[in-house]
Amino acid sequence: MQVIKNRFWGILLVIVAAVMLMPTKTSAQTFSSSVNTYSPYSMYGLGELATPGDAATRSMGGAGVAMFSMGRINMLNPAAYANTARKSFLFHFGVDAGHYRNTQNKYAGAESSTIKTAYNTVNFHDIAFQMPLAKNVGLGFSLTPYSNVGYNMFKDEYSSDIAGTVGRIRYNYKGEGDVTEVKLGVGWRPTTKFSIGVAALYYWGSIKRQYSSIPMNIITGSGSYSNTTGVDDYSVSRFKMQAGVQWHAIMNSSRILSFGATYDLGGELAPGMTRYVYVDNFLTSVVRDESEEMQLKLPQQITVGTFYQTNSIRLALDYVYQDWGAQNDGYAENIGGKGVTVAYTDTHTIKAGFEITPKPTDVRHYLNRVSYRLGVRYGDYYQTYQGCNIKQFAVTAGLGLPIRLFGSSSIDIGFEFGMREPQHSTIQLNEQMVGMVKQRYYKLSIGLAMFGEDRWFQRYKFE
Repeated sequence: MQVIKNRFWGILLVIVAAVMLMPTKTSAQTFSSSVNTYSPYSMYGLGELATPGDAATRSMGGAGVAMFSMGRINMLNPAAYANTARKSFLFHFGVDAGHYRNTQNKYAGAESSTIKTAYNTVNFHDIAFQMPLAKNVGLGFSLTPYSNVGYNMFKDEYSSDIAGTVGRIRYNYKGEGDVTEVKLGVGWRPTTKFSIGVAALYYWGSIKRQYSSIPMNIITGSGSYSNTTGVDDYSVSRFKMQAGVQWHAIMNSSRILSFGATYDLGGELAPGMTRYVYVDNFLTSVVRDESEEMQLKLPQQITVGTFYQTNSIRLALDYVYQDWGAQNDGYAENIGGKGVTVAYTDTHTIKAGFEITPKPTDVRHYLNRVSYRLGVRYGDYYQTYQGCNIKQFAVTAGLGLPIRLFGSSSIDIGFEFGMREPQHSTIQLNEQMVGMVKQRYYKLSIGLAMFGEDRWFQRYKFE
């Protein structure tokens, strides 16, 4: 009974720490570093989807749905929660930093020019823990980003009517926000080689999109011209479920070959929306209509993978399918009046990773106990623009640096270089040729993974 009480207080302490470490909405509006992405492809829907997993998993391309480990957290598959060792506790905390570079060709008649932008971000990424509940039963909790929104663009209009009075109008489009995934699940291992698990997933967050029209260099002396700004503020709060399985075809002291799969139940997301309208920075109206919601569903997702490991090496391969295309029924195009026809498309993603630890038990040479990781990820972006598909590609690398902290722990460092390449370099929009954005990004991830014995929850006596 005393052990159960101590574990309860330990879990409560971790959950309180998770809440305290989450960035608040106010800080996201004040500090630009709290924006987790900077991409024009986050202008619609939920924005840019985050890659799930801890720093070590993402250093291996994000693959690991079949990973078996008693000393490392698996955020991808609730069936893996059953593998947590008795009288132990796994904990992970991670942060991310990103550098985004966007390139676009701008066309004005027969002439063209190249526009380049760059942006840096730093923010919290995840907090997670796993612990045993009973023999062959484990519990897992994780708090991670699901999607991120961050962009700031403008367009100048020089029509004949405007040129004769105002000179030109600048239309500015800004957006920021995120959706967070909270996951709580239980895994059960009925046999040595097979485990199953279920998890409840809760999504919450807010996305703010702003559209402004600003008169520039007014050339007439009569009339009154105002800056007008519309703000759409979406709030997200929704549950869904995930189920997972793992089967270890080979499992002995020298090697393990595992297969895993998960299924995520999709469903309506339908965030509520509040619309604000400002004229010359004065709030003129606020509209909240519960029937006016973003027509958006969370996709069904199927992930299958395999994982092979020995004492020194690990190999992972995953395939992920999401049925985003089912959303196009009744989907409202031209969000924000920007005239871009946006449609959703099913996505297929391949993830692969490799890890080697030269000599895990070498107590004399530290570098032999370091884990070296490589990975790759390739797939589709879940939206198309005027029928133009976007391909995504990333290569990853990382290190796992072992440390002695609450048992056997590590500091995981990961690096990712990625790109988004449009299928076509230009699209036609309102009888004009518009250049598609090519994106390059660099991400640095740092995670603290702790594996502790039951002393995490012991009460110590002092004399």
